[in-house]
Formats: sequence, C-alpha cells, structure tokens
Amino acid sequence: MRYKNIVFDFGNVIGSFDADYILDQYVHIKEDFTILANAIFKNWPALDAGTIDYDQTAAETIASLPAHLKDTARDFYANWFQYVNPLTDTWDFIHELKERSYSVYLLSNASTRFAEVAKKYYPILNEFDGIVFSAPLKLAKPDPAIYQYLFDTFHLSPKDCFFLDDLVENINAGQALGMDGIVFTGDIQAVKSAIGF
Repeated sequence: MRYKNIVFDFGNVIGSFDADYILDQYVHIKEDFTILANAIFKNWPALDAGTIDYDQTAAETIASLPAHLKDTARDFYANWFQYVNPLTDTWDFIHELKERSYSVYLLSNASTRFAEVAKKYYPILNEFDGIVFSAPLKLAKPDPAIYQYLFDTFHLSPKDCFFLDDLVENINAGQALGMDGIVFTGDIQAVKSAIGF
C-alpha cells in the first residue's frame, strides 16, 4: 500500500456542487434568478472561508432583496445543501477503501451551515476517520495552513496521504507540502491507478 490515507474534497468529489442547478430549484424566472445569483453567490467564497458570519450574511442579503424574493432567499440559505447530489461512484469507492483498511479524511471548503448539517445529509461522512471544514477554522484551501491543520490534528504524514480535489490549485498546494494528489474529474479508475489500488 503506497498511501495509507486518502483525503477527499467534498464539492464535485463526494457531492455535486452546481450553483446554477441549486438556485434553479428555488426560482424559475430568469430575471429573478439573476438577482438572487448576484446577491447570494458574491459572498460565497467568504462564507466558505469563515471570514463573514453565515446567519448575518443571510439576513443582510435577504434584507437587500426585492420583497417578492425574500422568502425564496430565506429558504435557500436554510436548505440549499439538499441539492448537492451524492456522487455515488465516489461513495462506492470510499466503501472499497475502508474495506481495504485505508483511512479516509475530508478537507473541504464549506460554510459553517454546511459543516453543521453535512453528516446528517451525507451519511458517507460517518465513514471518515477525520473531517476538516474550512469556515469553522477561518481558513480555506489553498492556504497551506489548513492542510497543516489536517496533518497536525490527525497525526498524518503528508507522504502517506493522497488528495482528491476538483481544483488544480488545491492539489498544487497539497503537493507543495508533500502530499500527492490528482485533480478529480469523476474518473474513479484514474484515481485507483494513481494510488495503486
């Protein structure tokens, strides 16, 4: 076994995060869609990084919207994560890894709201040996500090870890610290080949 630990991102690795698809579950008029997208997603990176408060940002965004969109936005902030659909091939792969005695970890940029509900809505996370979400730490990939937090918290050697993320800059940041990885495109066989599974 070349690697002991497989480290997963969440969005587009374990669940499919598609902002347009998610928002489309809430609004169907093009003009309203544009208003909501501009209001909600402009703050998304800061929510993931934990540099702004989720509930406060939601309240301020809702207050700024036209009256007919306030309830829609309120529902979105409360429940959007229900439309991050499981990537079942990855879930199956995680089960295979556990059966072969690999340890699995999560290193994901995500808001405090998602961090609170993730295990309830995505039970595959209960299989994980350790979970790191960005916003509660006020750190986000590709900041090296969040990778170091993962290594230190769970006593991991980077050379024993292999990282799956959908963004090349996040893979590069891990490699700079000694953790191999691959940009995840949904090709599980490519991942298996890379880790010598």
